[in-house]
Order: sequence, then structure tokens, then C-alpha cells
Amino acid sequence: MLISPAAGDAQREVRFDDDGPLSEAGLRRARAVAGNLPSAGRVVVSPSARCRRTAEELGLPTDPAPEPGPPGCAMGRWRGRPLAEVAAAEAEAVSAWLSDPGFAGHGGESLRALCGRTEDWLTRLAATSGRIVAVVEVDVVRAAVVAALRLPEEAFWRLDVPPLTVTELSGRGGRWNLGLGRALPQG
Repeated sequence: MLISPAAGDAQREVRFDDDGPLSEAGLRRARAVAGNLPSAGRVVVSPSARCRRTAEELGLPTDPAPEPGPPGCAMGRWRGRPLAEVAAAEAEAVSAWLSDPGFAGHGGESLRALCGRTEDWLTRLAATSGRIVAVVEVDVVRAAVVAALRLPEEAFWRLDVPPLTVTELSGRGGRWNLGLGRALPQG
């Protein structure tokens, strides 16, 4: 079960994430669904403050500390900047970022690299059994779907993952089944 984190200020302000805090509305939503997740043999949490805080607010076990999950895409010099500002200053670069999975001209990670390391992570998870609950960044959820369904990397931009939703991957032998965007039940 891949759970997208609660909303932070970066989403509301339409800017590249800078590991800022959750918004008050995001905190309220996470608290409203706390305690309603099925039990899991393993809990995995991406290292961002947003994912860690979401896991905490959802009441996921923290002792022992959750297994570290993959970080979101490194955005280099665009980190924390509003999308409109970057698009105005670097229109060609933003266009390349949206159309070329190998683009890393922002000084960060390419979409191709994100999808590759996420696929490696999924392969390691598939080698184990039991339910895993993972609170991971939205771009990791998208990359996991691309990898699991063997979609072209360009499909990444066509996958909408709202905050605090569940994307379920199940299967064996490298063949995944997908359950998308189920809202977390409220208590």
C-alpha cells in the first residue's frame, strides 16, 4: 500500500517541494483518517519531513523506527521555487523536463533515474511477503505505477495522485496488479 503524504504548503503554492511542513489542512485530514489503516508486517516511510509527519499523524508504528523508503525526485536548483517563476525564467528547460524523461538540466535527478531507482525498490519489496504500508512522495507513487505496469516513462505526467490516497500494488513474480487512488477511510 503506497500512501501519498498529506498536503503541504508547496502544493498549495504550486512550487517545487523543499521538504517544508504539512499545511494545517493536511494535518487535519491526516488526523481524521488516523487509526484506519489495515495492519502491516512492515512500515516504510520516505525521509522527507512531510512523509514522516504524515506517518506519525496516521498513527503508524514508530517503534522500531519505520524502514526508510525512497526519497522523492531531487529537483536541484528548482527546489522550493514557484513553478511559474521557473517557467518564466527557464521556459525551454521546463518544457524539456515535462517531455524528456532523461532531462536533468535543473541540476537534480532525471525522471528516468527516479523511475529506475523506484523500480529497484519495488523489486526488493516484491522479494518479501506480507502487507507493506509505505508513506512515500507523490512522485515515488507515480514512478512505482510506471514501473509496475511497465509503462513508458512519459506516462508519469499522466498519473494524478491526490494527497492522502492509497495506491495498492499486489502480485507475484514481477506481475503487478494495481488499485489506484482509494481515499483513506475516516474514523
